[in-house]
Amino acid sequence: MQRVHILVNHLALNNLKKIMSKSIIVQKKVNNFKKEIFVPGDKSLSIRWVLFSSIANGVSKAKNLLMSEDVLAAIDAIKKLGIKVKVSKNNTKIYGQGLYGYKYKKKLQINAQNSGTLGRLILGILIDTPYAIKIIGDKSLSKRDFKRISDPLSRFGAKFKLNKNKNLPLTILGSTKLKPIKYLENKGSAQCKSSVIFGALKANGTTIIKAKKSRNHSELLCKYLKLPIKVINKKNYDLINIKKVKSIKPLNYNIPSDISSSAFFIVLTALTNNSQLTIKNVNINPSRIGIITILKKMGVKIIFKNKQNYKGEYKSDIIVKSTKLLKAINCPSKLNSGAIDEFLVIFLVAAKAKGVSYFKNLSELNQKESPRLKWAKIILKKMGVKTITTNDSIKIFGNPNLNIKNNIVIKNYMKDHRVFMTSVIAALSFGGKWTIHDKDSINTSFPNFIKIIKKL
Repeated sequence: MQRVHILVNHLALNNLKKIMSKSIIVQKKVNNFKKEIFVPGDKSLSIRWVLFSSIANGVSKAKNLLMSEDVLAAIDAIKKLGIKVKVSKNNTKIYGQGLYGYKYKKKLQINAQNSGTLGRLILGILIDTPYAIKIIGDKSLSKRDFKRISDPLSRFGAKFKLNKNKNLPLTILGSTKLKPIKYLENKGSAQCKSSVIFGALKANGTTIIKAKKSRNHSELLCKYLKLPIKVINKKNYDLINIKKVKSIKPLNYNIPSDISSSAFFIVLTALTNNSQLTIKNVNINPSRIGIITILKKMGVKIIFKNKQNYKGEYKSDIIVKSTKLLKAINCPSKLNSGAIDEFLVIFLVAAKAKGVSYFKNLSELNQKESPRLKWAKIILKKMGVKTITTNDSIKIFGNPNLNIKNNIVIKNYMKDHRVFMTSVIAALSFGGKWTIHDKDSINTSFPNFIKIIKKL
């Protein structure tokens, strides 16, 4: 019996070690700092560069390409479609074969893993595939709505088969007679809009898109590549006309750093007394900097330095200084699309602000890797912060003296990388002992997040 008891203890110990190796414990608030850091390349631009380069004529080169699981999944996808890729430490090359250069095979399966950007955008390129292609994803991606993109793409002439819940896995079968469409995008989804733009490149005639304001990386890349796209900016929407193209030139790109990744360090600085941080060479596309506008309204000191236009995008160094008193905000809904990936960490600032902050019309938060509005409530409740939530809004009752002393465990959040990173920032900012599971979740977007945290 003693031998069995020892064996059981040994197995339990091994299981505990396995669990802990996938977790992180944070039990000390960060000290004040004055630092300069670099964060990795922009994920949205990295995936779009991979896809545009794969259908270009000739060799495209990129520096500072984000080497995360989402981007590597995009690279793996185009390799399966016959595109040659060479990845080195400082330079990535894609040998594009033209708009119609993919080598389609029977029974082809593409794994988008956790990437909604890849899963949705690549469907726009595949609308002429002569064989059915199956798109799969991980557990999180497989819960997300794909009918929102199969509906408009089917109007071009492609055929789709989704599972009963309107999500992955799905199959797409293309058409050789693609007709242009008129498409109303009213959710503020840059992924859906971009996928339709890719489809329009192969459709005869002019496709017309009326789109609620959202990220415009795809449009800017089309303009830089001199593709036949016309964008008319209205107050609440963009009107986009795009025509069929014959060829796309190679795209050489030095990808600026990711504003969404930078957001965690911006907030950490804002919440840490007597601190200052410079983040170098960050993409500050106006459709992406909602977090900057929101935090400035809340009293955070942020300035742009060395701002410049780079191939249609704007990039800059970002300098952040902590402030003693943070103000609550009634956040205008018009800022939502430009901060949709940053709201979890923005809510931490509201937790320390003086007064009640209100954020509304946020249903798109629940269309992400996890139901993020739900997770905002869970995290803030564990922190001792009062909230009132609905399906698309949250009120946060701020406490400028918030100081956590209890133990907090974060787990079972569908490996949403932003839940993990937000929890780390909360632990470093407010104290307590946090055990945060599934640290490998950051590999989808920000593999060296912990490494940079340690520098601070």
